[in-house]
Amino acid sequence: MRGMSRRQFMSRMSAAAAGAALWSAEAHDRAMALTAARAVRIGGTTLEQVAAPTGSGPYKRLASGPGWPLAVRGDLAAAGAGRDDRRVGLAAFVQFTDLHLVDAESPLRFEYLARYLDSAHRPHETLTARGASALVERVNALRSGPYTGLPFGSVMATGDNTDNHELVELDWYLTVMSGGRITPGSGDPSRYEGVQNSGSGLYWNPESSLQDDYKAKGFPQIPGFLAGAGRAFTAPGLTVPWYSTVGNHDDSIEGSLPDLGLLGDLYTGDRKLEGSDDATAAKLADAVQHDPAAAVAILTQLLTTGGAVRRITPDARRRPFTPAEYAKAHLNPAYTGPGPVGHGYTADSVSSGHLYYAVPLAEGVLGISLDTTNRAGFADGSLGTAQLDWLESVLRAHSGHWYDNDGNVVRGSGDDSLVVVFSHHTSATMGNLLPDPYRPFEARHDGNALVALLQRYPNVVAWVNGHTHRNQIIAHGHAVPERAFWEINTASHIDYPQHARIIEIADNGDGTLSVFTTLIESAAPYATDFTDTSDPGLAALYRELSYNDPYATPAARIGSSGDHNTELLLTRPGK
Repeated sequence: MRGMSRRQFMSRMSAAAAGAALWSAEAHDRAMALTAARAVRIGGTTLEQVAAPTGSGPYKRLASGPGWPLAVRGDLAAAGAGRDDRRVGLAAFVQFTDLHLVDAESPLRFEYLARYLDSAHRPHETLTARGASALVERVNALRSGPYTGLPFGSVMATGDNTDNHELVELDWYLTVMSGGRITPGSGDPSRYEGVQNSGSGLYWNPESSLQDDYKAKGFPQIPGFLAGAGRAFTAPGLTVPWYSTVGNHDDSIEGSLPDLGLLGDLYTGDRKLEGSDDATAAKLADAVQHDPAAAVAILTQLLTTGGAVRRITPDARRRPFTPAEYAKAHLNPAYTGPGPVGHGYTADSVSSGHLYYAVPLAEGVLGISLDTTNRAGFADGSLGTAQLDWLESVLRAHSGHWYDNDGNVVRGSGDDSLVVVFSHHTSATMGNLLPDPYRPFEARHDGNALVALLQRYPNVVAWVNGHTHRNQIIAHGHAVPERAFWEINTASHIDYPQHARIIEIADNGDGTLSVFTTLIESAAPYATDFTDTSDPGLAALYRELSYNDPYATPAARIGSSGDHNTELLLTRPGK
């Protein structure tokens, strides 16, 4: 600052900041103009607009904010000039993930652990069915990809479709996807029996004037909220075929504890634990993450002798389902919707309990859905040897050539279909190598093993997954360009930012492929009205409440520009 007064310095810094902001706005406008010029259309996607927080108080209202432009990622291949003019669309589909259809009145939930485990309770969890249905409405309205213009061939839901693998949650999920009438409550159909009318300050009591911990952070009082949340509504269902991948919340207690059939009576019983002392809560939270057996013991003790227990209406529909029942439910004609029958699962899935399969996504494009859950418990996953061997057999059947473990080319007679792999878990969250209690002698394999296998097959272009509740796209490179692929991880639809993703594959006619990834939000309005408990009003609140969840971390889940609306380049596999 030598030779310059403090006032002069501050004045120049302010001018520089204003200039930078102006430049940033101009740069954004240019990027958006280029994005729109390259797309068939951008309306209805985050290319056009994105929910943005407003206001200065602790509770933020949401409004329409500027869209996110297309980010071109050349990590794995260079972007050639003129490719838009040569582009030929090969496939377009949509990924849903981590819908977490929640039975918020279930006895076997751990809401009182939210301060330790943010997923234990969410202030908006009574609205999950409406929120998911509003996402379906968005897909039905869009109908096609923004870059190729191809109609959506399908929707793939990549796991954690239910929250606590209960039959009633599975019914809501299948009805949201296929269409039909939903009453999003369990127990007594005439009243809500969960923690949000408990009178406990630990929870948001939306219909009460109680100054609970959430209202201290600006949460509103909304008369009629719980009654509206439990009101029946008609889900339109998807108008395109859809498929289902299984996640850890679809096969275990709260997505973490192994379901060995020991707690069935607690699921369907009349005792709901709404709180415990701090020391016991902390101990249980640790056990849920690190010692499933201890967690079961602590929970059982609390329900019988040591916690704030509420009597509720028992409901047999809360019974947890098995993997075979999960597959069988998908085969129920009541849930066929636009098809296909079984949504990827077959009679063999029911008899074997194997929840993995392969289906065509488009002509020349194959989708492979994996089951990365581990029924030994804990949130993270892995693959058993039998499934890994099955995956390699499918890849070989659709590959004209591949690489052995030494890097040598092996010629095959496959059809050279492009391959997209789907799973719930990501490469970084597949370190759970505990033996599966139902297949105790089978080895388990982590994410590194799966990446290594996929890199041996040049026609694998993408691995699409969820689980982390965040947007993140990773380039899995290799010294041989055609052995590289993209891992596309998308945020959940229960935690903010509540995204789904359109994925389009295009041939650029120059030896490269482009994989376009475009995030979408539900069809719910951005603006909320605390007096509006209509279906659209509740769907809007679902998004806004998720942003304001005091135990959530929205900024960590949104991702960067390279994880949002992208064009991912990679080398077209040779023949």
